[in-house]
Amino acid sequence: MTNVAVIGAQWGDEGKGKVVDWLAERADVVVRFQGGHNAGHTLQVASETYKLSLLPSGVVRGTLSIIGNGVVVDPWALLEEIGRLRGQGIPVAPETLRLAENATLILPFYGHVDRLREQRRGKGAIGTTGRGIGVAYEDKAGRRAIRVADLYDGAALRDKVSHLLEHHNALLRGWGAEELLPDELIATLEDVRRPLAPYVDCVWERLDTLRRAGKRILFEGAQGILLDVDHGTYPFVTSSNTVAAAAAVGSGMGPGAVGYVLGIAKAYTTRVGGGPFPTELRDQVGQHLAERGREFGTVTGRPRRCGWFDAVTVRQAVRLSGMDGIALTKLDVLDGIEILQVCTGYRVGDRLLSRLPASQAEQAVAEPVYEQLEGWPGSTASATGWARLPATAVKYVRRIEELIGCPVAMLSTGPDREDTIAMYDPFVD
Repeated sequence: MTNVAVIGAQWGDEGKGKVVDWLAERADVVVRFQGGHNAGHTLQVASETYKLSLLPSGVVRGTLSIIGNGVVVDPWALLEEIGRLRGQGIPVAPETLRLAENATLILPFYGHVDRLREQRRGKGAIGTTGRGIGVAYEDKAGRRAIRVADLYDGAALRDKVSHLLEHHNALLRGWGAEELLPDELIATLEDVRRPLAPYVDCVWERLDTLRRAGKRILFEGAQGILLDVDHGTYPFVTSSNTVAAAAAVGSGMGPGAVGYVLGIAKAYTTRVGGGPFPTELRDQVGQHLAERGREFGTVTGRPRRCGWFDAVTVRQAVRLSGMDGIALTKLDVLDGIEILQVCTGYRVGDRLLSRLPASQAEQAVAEPVYEQLEGWPGSTASATGWARLPATAVKYVRRIEELIGCPVAMLSTGPDREDTIAMYDPFVD
């Protein structure tokens, strides 16, 4: 039985939530393997809208959902999200949600440190959500993080908190900010110890058992590949690996656990926060895409920058994650635009590049080389079959396939899960 990893092929916000929701009906398990509550997924189920940040999308369908060790977890945000979904009639319970005991916690002061650091960067600010995600990953790499299991070991917790605050108080002193007290942090952590306990699990062992039993596992990525800490537009990236290989590391499974890799890309491009964006449109077309596509962050509400489809970066994402197929979303947002542009390369000085350069300076000055394509006057909204698409819309999709070197396995034509044209179902075909 093939397991599936769903990976963002751009800068995030590609519509992974809807695609994961569509696949979750066929899966037995859904696993989040990286990121934190800075990444949001919006699910439209009938007339109800669900906004998720930490919880895997499978919880809405009652599918077993697992938060893996690669996720950094704000326990207060997690408990609030569980309560909010219960208020919407979703029975989130330990039977349907498991939390890795070796996942790193986001502590209450991390957001404060995150925001202070962004302020000190000034014009060089990365554009983080200010929720402490990067601080948590720094502490994890620095081997001073507090993990879920530490909540249940009182003596060790006190020692670890003291070690952790020795580092952070030195930073806060240097910035002229108020220092933190160990007893106050420990008391705060004790507030979440009991309500989290029913969900805590040895996730890698559970997943291994499920895999051996032939269960279908769906790995759900958070941010897109262009935000990968190694392969993205560094330093304007997230603090974790977002490529498909991270699904194995962030869940405790071997690399062979990931079978089919499905990339998600919009039919145009968006980005939140700072950083290079070669195809960005600062004109009426860009504004039209933002308004029609409702391009505002699920978690922060921040407006997304909009631009033409960048085949160069998506092709790079396809190769970096070994994508087997692409789910192309929001095709309907392009309805009515007479002339469409697709980026096929970059000019950097007198050089023509077919890839996104690693140099920050070169990324900042890369100029897109466009191929012009005919738009379509008709509507693709809510189309559920190729026959309902205008001929030029089909040509647009086929040309994207050629440019990125990957077949479009799924086409999304609206927010509802039924607004989907599926050419390939990795759990069935």
